[in-house]
Order: sequence, then C-alpha cells, then structure tokens
Amino acid sequence: MRDFSHDISALALNTATLGHNVEGAGAGWSPERIIDACAERGYGGIVFWRREIGTNAARIAAHARAAGLTVAGLCRTPFLVGPLAPQSRQAVMDDFHASIDMAAELGAPVLTIVTGGVEPGTRGVVESLRLVTDRVAEAAPYAAARGVKLALEPLNPVYGGNRSCLTTLRDALDICDTIGAPNLGVAVDVYHVWWDTDLPRQLARAGERILGYHLCDWLAETTDVLLDRGMMGDGVADLKTIRSAVEAAGYNGFCEVEIFSAGNWWKRDPAEVLDTIVTRFRSVC
Repeated sequence: MRDFSHDISALALNTATLGHNVEGAGAGWSPERIIDACAERGYGGIVFWRREIGTNAARIAAHARAAGLTVAGLCRTPFLVGPLAPQSRQAVMDDFHASIDMAAELGAPVLTIVTGGVEPGTRGVVESLRLVTDRVAEAAPYAAARGVKLALEPLNPVYGGNRSCLTTLRDALDICDTIGAPNLGVAVDVYHVWWDTDLPRQLARAGERILGYHLCDWLAETTDVLLDRGMMGDGVADLKTIRSAVEAAGYNGFCEVEIFSAGNWWKRDPAEVLDTIVTRFRSVC
C-alpha cells in the first residue's frame, strides 16, 4: 500500500469539497484560484464539475497544466434515467455527448456517470438498470473516439429512488461485463461503498477497471445524507482497509477527496479545508 505520509502527489481535490457543485455554495473561488491553492500545497490532481467549467474548458485546463496539476476527471454525465433525468431519451443522449465533449476538451481522462434513480412508471431497479446499460453502451464508442473513459459510480442505497438505481459495485461491474467496452469501468467512492461486506470481493473482480477512488467519511450522526459528508477520519468508514483493497486490485491513480458538506466544510475558509485535507490524507487515509 502506498505511503502518503510524505508524498501527497496522489492527492486530488474534487471541487465539490469547496461547494462548487451547488449554485451559491462555498466561498466562490474561481477555478484558477483553486488550482493555484492546490498546487501550492502539493496536490497532484483536480476534478471539476461541469457547471463551473462552462465554455472555459481549454483555458482552465491550460492553467492547471501550467501549475503542474493533472485534471484527473470531470463530474458528471446527466442522470440517464429517473425523475431527475432530462425528459426525453434524445435529451439524455445529447447531454451525455456534451459531457464527453467537455471532458475531452479539459483533457480529463475519466468522466463519472451517476445513473439517476428509478425510471418513472417502473418499480424496482431492474428496468432502470437495463435502460442505463443501453444508454451507456450507445455512448461508450463516442467517448472512446474522444479519448475519454467512462466510470460508473454506484451510490449508497439511500439514493436509490431519485439519484441512483445503481447502488452496488457488483451491479456496476455486471453492467461493465454486459457492455464489454474497454473504456468503461467504475469509480469507487468511500461514502457509497463503505458499508458493503462484499466490497473486497468486488474490488478484486474489478481489477484494472477501477478508474477512480473517492475519499471522504460517513458520519455516525449524519444530519443530511446528501450534504453532510465527513472529513476523512471523522466518521466510521475503514479508510485504510478500503484503500488497501483498492490498491491490491491494481489501482494506483489519484485519491480524490469529495466532501459535500453544506453545514460545515463549505462554510469554512477554503484554505483551511485544503490544509485539513493534506493533514488527514497523510495520517488516516
């Protein structure tokens, strides 16, 4: 297992940690200011959200490269199914392609897929997962042609109704097996998988298909399942054991810190947040 006590070049910031995935949240730093602050502290990578990139992908990517940071990924595709997805299949696929185009322009090698919840008019998740499989299979060749890998991210089952019919790494890998696209894999987020006793077996099964590893913690007394994630070490997830299994499966990429925290970390000075991440990354991750 890699030793991060002195070398933090594998550390990446997902800008949601500063509130940049929600309109009006956080301190409002520009992407360029965040890049510079991460570079000053020795971070190796950064992951953006589409809403903060707009039409400035090329400029932001150039700034990151000049600062010595790797743009490690982009969040995210539209919801592909469910009540929060675009209303028509064509609208879903058009936005899916637009997200791929943005990732390519940024030079982000991985685009995260959050599937969306249960398709209106259906019950359970089987039909919704079938629709997800069909839509990802259609988009995968387009992404491959643009040099982008697609990472299916299963979410905690608490989001099953509206945000993600995909709730286990097992089901994500089943979709990968069905589609068989070489540029399709999975993103493993501690917040969503820490509870799964089948996780070690599924990580071993995933192998080189692990395209991203996301860090945060699950607070024992969480007040909001969406916007009250914990800083690493403040919760109940066994972070080092999970990372050991992820790396044993063959993953040696960035560890991406992604903390949605409207009531705590988003209210703090971003400099304090970035410094705390470095301290926790070295000691508890």
